[in-house]
Amino acid sequence: MPKKTSVKKKKGKKISHGVIRIHATFNNTIVTLTDPEGNVLCWTSGGAVGFKGTKKGTPFAAQQAAEMLARRAVDNFGIKTAEVLTKGPGSGRDPAIRTLQSAGIRVVSIEDITPVPHNGCRPRKQKRG
Repeated sequence: MPKKTSVKKKKGKKISHGVIRIHATFNNTIVTLTDPEGNVLCWTSGGAVGFKGTKKGTPFAAQQAAEMLARRAVDNFGIKTAEVLTKGPGSGRDPAIRTLQSAGIRVVSIEDITPVPHNGCRPRKQKRG
């Protein structure tokens, strides 16, 4: 008979300051917690919370995702303060930030890191006729 081995649950490393990245697209909102070096500690999204289809891109889905992440961040990693980096044009950016603040995380700074094209893509060829 094989020996039974018990698997210990991995404890998250305790950090007091983290970086929360909010990637808000029109279809979904992804909220990620990283340490100051950029290593991902945990993440969640509108889809991971349980929304499907077009409901993933709503502000309410982003709020639920941010609330779930904030709970995990405080319980598992002991986060007290965080920088917030937002990216993308989605409608879930502001509700997610407000939810993080109300969940007990002190937001130190909010920065928008949405990439802006300098000259964009090459235009389509001229229509003839």
